[in-house]
Amino acid sequence: MIERRSFNEIRTVGRRIEGYAATFNSEARIGKFVEKIAPGAFREALAGDVLAMLDHDPGKVLGRTRSGTLRLTEDSRGLAFSLDLPDTQPGRDVLALAERGDLGGMSFGFTVPQGGESWQGEQRTLRNVSLKEISVVSAWPAYPDTEIALRARQNGADAERRRRALILARVNA
Repeated sequence: MIERRSFNEIRTVGRRIEGYAATFNSEARIGKFVEKIAPGAFREALAGDVLAMLDHDPGKVLGRTRSGTLRLTEDSRGLAFSLDLPDTQPGRDVLALAERGDLGGMSFGFTVPQGGESWQGEQRTLRNVSLKEISVVSAWPAYPDTEIALRARQNGADAERRRRALILARVNA
């Protein structure tokens, strides 16, 4: 299943919004464990087609890397994005809310390929993620420790695939 994380940094430039969809080495409490994203975790994902959506809703696509309306880069801080907003109702809504400073933040949806994470006790480090989408969050990114579905973690280096559930967690950058 796709996991999701949220961040707060968006600015407007004309009909474009920019900011960070994720930041590196910032710790987030996700239920009973702490998680951080290692620099380079998105490197492989940047070659694929990634969507930009409103509130993780596939019916509200705002852009995509394949068409060039969404641009993603990794820098020393994290996963930076630049999104040209469409002249659609969701695009106009995002622009108006961004200009007023009323957006909740950014989020991203991902899966973790085998070997893409490491555990040290109750700390998870994401080293390689398969990025599926980034989302503008119009209302509230979830607060730390807020889960909308349970996620299971199996112990041991030889663990089979970990079951994934949707989780929204706000990370203070």
